[in-house]
Amino acid sequence: MDKVRFGIIGVGTMGGNHVKSFLDNQVKDGVLTAVCDVDPKRLDAVLQQDKTIKTFDNATAMYKSGEIDAVLIATPHYFHPPQAVDGFNHNIHVMIEKPAGVYTKQVREMNEAAAKNNVVFGIMYQQRTNSDFQKMREMVQNGELGELKRTNWIITDWYRSQAYYNTGGWRATWKGEGGGVLLNQCPHNLDLWQWICGMPSKVTAFCHEGKWHNIEVEDDVTAYVEYPNGATGVFITCTADSPGTNRFEIAGNKGKLVYEHGKLEFFKLEQSERDFNATNKIMFGAPKYKKETITTDGKYPAHNGVLAAFVDKILGRGEMTAQGEEGINGLMVSNAMHLSSWLGKTIPLPLDEDLFFAELKKRYK
Repeated sequence: MDKVRFGIIGVGTMGGNHVKSFLDNQVKDGVLTAVCDVDPKRLDAVLQQDKTIKTFDNATAMYKSGEIDAVLIATPHYFHPPQAVDGFNHNIHVMIEKPAGVYTKQVREMNEAAAKNNVVFGIMYQQRTNSDFQKMREMVQNGELGELKRTNWIITDWYRSQAYYNTGGWRATWKGEGGGVLLNQCPHNLDLWQWICGMPSKVTAFCHEGKWHNIEVEDDVTAYVEYPNGATGVFITCTADSPGTNRFEIAGNKGKLVYEHGKLEFFKLEQSERDFNATNKIMFGAPKYKKETITTDGKYPAHNGVLAAFVDKILGRGEMTAQGEEGINGLMVSNAMHLSSWLGKTIPLPLDEDLFFAELKKRYK
């Protein structure tokens, strides 16, 4: 096999963008051969672009058709795990859009199903292809910042008006979407946060539901976390701040990284803070530092880069941007934020998955 034949399930906004990428030949060695959607108008819209594409209104039928080798799932969140498992069982390689699902219990079952089948499983974490975030991860992992002390991400440039929430009956509901800003806008940020800094061990959060919009779910969140080594972190997000902020700070005992306005800066200490603290004799002494602007190659292949790496993995010539199984990590953080807010207490990780699901189902009503 020198080409990978793709099907796409869900050709709305995001899925429609992926259709265009394939038809514009932006995915090397990937070809779109089939699409699936429950809306006939969306299927007709795809056929108007390319009449050779096979259309289906049922995912299982597409899996059984023999028309595809891989599938890209771009449906509402709850459908990602069952449609992925169905694909695994039909020996189809699977790429899911974010988030991996709504609750970790379901996602864990998806991961277990993937392990039982000899297929490639990926998740669309395209922000991992951003060279700045890759550099931040590299600097944390190679010890340039020393031991982590604090992480802070304020990500409030997700402004959405009421008109946005009014565009779909499933949107911004517990039963339809499973959450608000944490499940829709922030899965990439939560993934990057844990991918770069590691998973926290405790989560305390305040999720305000329908604070700024006429919706069921959270649109304003402030969370505090603790890490296994004693470091702390804060994550703040909202869909009603304008203008919003996107500032990500990571502080270690050797310096601090700051990512803001598309620029990455490193405040590098001349001596580690812990060593300075142990030897300094001056009352108001402070470690000296040098400010550096970190440059990278500037590459950000985004969605098409993730798909290209997925194709390479299927063809046996490379590794993926993110394995599908990794989707459970950021989701566990967001599940813990919700559960903490609902119960009014700190949640240790890994969280009680059955308790979270039981609490989520209460909100369906």
